[in-house]
Amino acid sequence: MKPTVKVLITKLDSEMATPSYAKPGDAGFDLRTRIDLTLAPGERALAPTGLAIALPDGYAAFVHPRSGLAIKHGISLVNTPGTVDAAYRGELACILINHDLTNEVSFKKGDRIAQLVIQEVEEADFIE
Repeated sequence: MKPTVKVLITKLDSEMATPSYAKPGDAGFDLRTRIDLTLAPGERALAPTGLAIALPDGYAAFVHPRSGLAIKHGISLVNTPGTVDAAYRGELACILINHDLTNEVSFKKGDRIAQLVIQEVEEADFIE
């Protein structure tokens, strides 16, 4: 069995689900919006998740778009992948963008909006 990394979480909204992987072996777990929001064509907005994490040193988390939202609705992330450094302790939020040219897209609190992948990262020594 593959070893796991312990990630401390704080739910900033008690109504939000505790993060979990949908299936064994999944690389990422779903992030959900803690607010209702609607994106007009071409519009972008910050969607808070109600979740804060504490990654151990040597790890980072990367926020990726959900492929289903991309193909069905043209939804992506402005800064993909978004990087969450180990020292960051604030609320995770996703900068969503609606690439659809004609249709608005609405999200309700608790809808899945992105996925978070946690990875071990190397620190570099820069030598000139």
